[in-house]
Amino acid sequence: MITFVVPSHNNLRHLKNCITSIQKHAPFSEIIVFDDASDDGTFEWLETLKSNNIYIQRVDQRLGHTILYDRGIKLASNNIVGIFHADMIMGPHYVENVMKHISPGKVVCGTRIEPPLHPPGNEKIIENFGMDFDDLNIDAFESFCIEHQAMYRGETTKGMFAPWIIHKEDFLAIGGHDPGFAPFPYEDSDIFQRWLLAGYELVQSRDAFVYHLTCRGHRWNKQVGVNDDYFKIAEENARKYYIKKWGSWIENNGYAHPVLIPVYKKCSIVENYSPFSGEEFLGDINPDSTEEYDIIIKLDLKQINKEDFNTVVQLNKIIQETNDTGDFEIGNIKIKIKSINDISRDPIFIRNGMS
Repeated sequence: MITFVVPSHNNLRHLKNCITSIQKHAPFSEIIVFDDASDDGTFEWLETLKSNNIYIQRVDQRLGHTILYDRGIKLASNNIVGIFHADMIMGPHYVENVMKHISPGKVVCGTRIEPPLHPPGNEKIIENFGMDFDDLNIDAFESFCIEHQAMYRGETTKGMFAPWIIHKEDFLAIGGHDPGFAPFPYEDSDIFQRWLLAGYELVQSRDAFVYHLTCRGHRWNKQVGVNDDYFKIAEENARKYYIKKWGSWIENNGYAHPVLIPVYKKCSIVENYSPFSGEEFLGDINPDSTEEYDIIIKLDLKQINKEDFNTVVQLNKIIQETNDTGDFEIGNIKIKIKSINDISRDPIFIRNGMS
């Protein structure tokens, strides 16, 4: 048995397709649905579905899926738990095709089929079965799944993206999602990397299909709109938090498998400082003391150019590649490396803390 957690905010028309598909293709699963402060009739519709395997919770103030995924997983009565986006539709045989690969210490994701809204990738299939809820062809999607499951039966690659399943104990062992990313996004990239650091294996089942309408669950759905200030603010805050925590930006290989870049305790002594976009890459700026830091960056904001800023952005990778201590100058940037200590290996960091 498996538990799926599905949060949704003002996305009723997609949510109906999502829940209906889970009920159809995983009829014995437990479904925990969160109405994330919707005002589009979501809760009223969910109330009509109440049954032994569908549990509904409503929150009065919007929390976002970072918090609600974890809340749902803690409530799950099954040992295997998974997340599902409200703008995803489950394909035939999805559950058996992810479950056959699951074991303790392993996270298994399905394969997304997406309309041509984002660039293609090795980890997904681009096929248009509708760009939004008003032009979906679910029958054609399901027929495509059956046909391609025969082609890809049992195949896996190393990669990770939603939707995924995991042993509940494994999820809780690393502290779940980092609430610093709430309400969203980038909580997924953060937890994928922490799973790797904890020694988990990330596996993609190539014959477990979902149709993903690519962000219709928040920034592109017709009720919210692409100009939604809530999303813009949330995305900016989460981006800054990610860089501050990891010291570099998200990197994946061609199959959406995270590339781990070391994390160093660094600070910057900045002359002529004033706030600027991307300053999170500098670590702590102008601290009272540099004694606790392994990496000390020195620069004058009036003198740095685009190449200098790129050095700062890539610094964690540069240190990883050179693997040397001492005093260095790159362009207008002075760098003192006292020691090379990857703090991402610290158990506190892996359990969603910032060591």
